Amino acid sequence: MKINLHKFKKTGVAAVASLLFISMAAKPPSFIKESFVKAEKQYEFLTKEADAIKLFPRTTNKAGKLVGTNEWDWTGGFFPGSLWFLYHQSGNEQTKNAAIQWTEALEKAKDFTVNHDIGFVMYCSYGNAIKYLKDPEKVKSYKDLIIYSANTALKRYDPKVGLIKSWDSKGGWDKTKPWKYPVIIDNMMNLEMLCYVSDLTGDPKFRQVAISHADKTMKNHFRPDYSTYHVVDYDLLGNVVHRQASQGYADNSTWARGQAWAIYGFTMMYRETKKPEYLETAQKAAKFYMNHPNLPKDKIPNWDFNAGQEGYTPVVDFSKRNLNYIPRDASAAAIVASALIELSTFSKGKDKKAYLNFAKETLETLSRPEYFAGYGENGGFLLKHCVGSLPHNSEIDRPLVYADYYFLEGLTRLKELK
Repeated sequence: MKINLHKFKKTGVAAVASLLFISMAAKPPSFIKESFVKAEKQYEFLTKEADAIKLFPRTTNKAGKLVGTNEWDWTGGFFPGSLWFLYHQSGNEQTKNAAIQWTEALEKAKDFTVNHDIGFVMYCSYGNAIKYLKDPEKVKSYKDLIIYSANTALKRYDPKVGLIKSWDSKGGWDKTKPWKYPVIIDNMMNLEMLCYVSDLTGDPKFRQVAISHADKTMKNHFRPDYSTYHVVDYDLLGNVVHRQASQGYADNSTWARGQAWAIYGFTMMYRETKKPEYLETAQKAAKFYMNHPNLPKDKIPNWDFNAGQEGYTPVVDFSKRNLNYIPRDASAAAIVASALIELSTFSKGKDKKAYLNFAKETLETLSRPEYFAGYGENGGFLLKHCVGSLPHNSEIDRPLVYADYYFLEGLTRLKELK
């Protein structure tokens, strides 16, 4: 864009500066386009690997080889969802066909009741297909499957408790407090499908369940500083029994991805309901994350904000993990970046700017070679340095398919931000 400075002599420097800002703002950062191009090429490689093993990509093993799952794993929807983001950017027919293939391979998961995660499975796949596929017949059938899936999700909802049960009853870490009705902060992410289906059908029951779940989560999952507990267990009348960690360092620590789920989940629920308390919760949870003294300078968090600190009793003996460093979790960073872009659109003034700048810087960092894998490396996944569950000694410093998904969603949101 060329600017004639002589034209603005009378209006002054402010007008020129304003036009310069508009010019710069209208053009997305160059790393977005570059990342999408690299990502589509990498996912061509990953798709071939997935076709060979006939499983949904999840992570890699110690040898760096692809580890896949069937449709009954909570991560199944992220691979086709990522393909839809890539197709939306490129219009590549090969990518579209792969997205259709892997989305429709999840059809049986409409009956997914093993835990709360049917929203991740069906909405991240079929939901994005509905958004990006221009095929009325397929879209109609996909909407029917989403409606069916939302009804399946309600099977884990007990109106006496007021929450969707995350996991079936099982023992906690110390085996002395068996969980009766455990609810995890991750569960906030599965409410979006319910809100969507209320809009789709005109039936308010789905959104009402989502609001009930969000209200009780807001009341019981947050500490006064708006850090989060991972697991809150309830009795069958809806009273809190105890609060614990599962994938975090200690019961009173802040697991980075759990905080990410909270920021994203309450931002989404504000979008769907416009309840001001949801916006306040998302903003305060975001500020806890963004301003934490233990957040590394590159904005990619350690897997837990309090790992190894005094005053936090670890849930397991982490010394047996034989790690001489604290692993980062790029998946948490990607989720937060995507959430903050949306949160910026609901915020004003300095907060609006802070959320957006933090998200941009995070996504740009994730686009660099330190975190973004080269072609054919990293098992075919995009992002390196993620952590599944350190307490379970699972997926430590590995790629994770959901990290890629939220990274691509964040890039999409940033590119399309008005």
